[in-house]
Amino acid sequence: MTTVNTPVRERLIEAATELFYAHGMRAVSADRIIERVGTTKVTFYRHFRTKDDLVVAYLEGRAAAEREAVEGAIARAGGDVDAALRLISEGIGASACSPGFRGCAFINAAAEYPDPAGPVRRLNAAHRAWYTSTFERLLAPLALPDPSAAAADLMVLRDGAMVAGYLGDPTAAAGSFLRGGRAITGLRQQSAQSVDSS
Repeated sequence: MTTVNTPVRERLIEAATELFYAHGMRAVSADRIIERVGTTKVTFYRHFRTKDDLVVAYLEGRAAAEREAVEGAIARAGGDVDAALRLISEGIGASACSPGFRGCAFINAAAEYPDPAGPVRRLNAAHRAWYTSTFERLLAPLALPDPSAAAADLMVLRDGAMVAGYLGDPTAAAGSFLRGGRAITGLRQQSAQSVDSS
């Protein structure tokens, strides 16, 4: 929660985070954010040259939060790939079931900013590259024949789970990601065998 003592730049980003995610980046004007924060246009433009610069700052914050969550899940799993996939899927499920969930902020941003050379899409591409390289690192102990393809497949599953969590049954999104991840990695068979032996 922000207070008047919170730096203005941070308050602008927090207001943008709430409004952009709830209503869309194009639909929310700089004036609306300025009004929400209770500042002036001069102050706004001192911190952000354009509204698109604020959109980038908003997405950088979302990226940092997602990276922290995924890295935290991998660390908690302690080298167990199946446990990491389960924890990541639980994170997807928790997000999808949270009030006001509107899907993936990055997929939403890509729909609103189609220019691949623009700063929003460049940031989006960098975040997706981070995800796939992180998935590839996660899968490394499994010695899969094509870890890059498996990591790309996990990225597609993640995207699909986020969309399904918004458009469909949010409680099913996590299970779909986990089942798909296990199928891609061959962990589904191991998981089934451990259930059969218990």
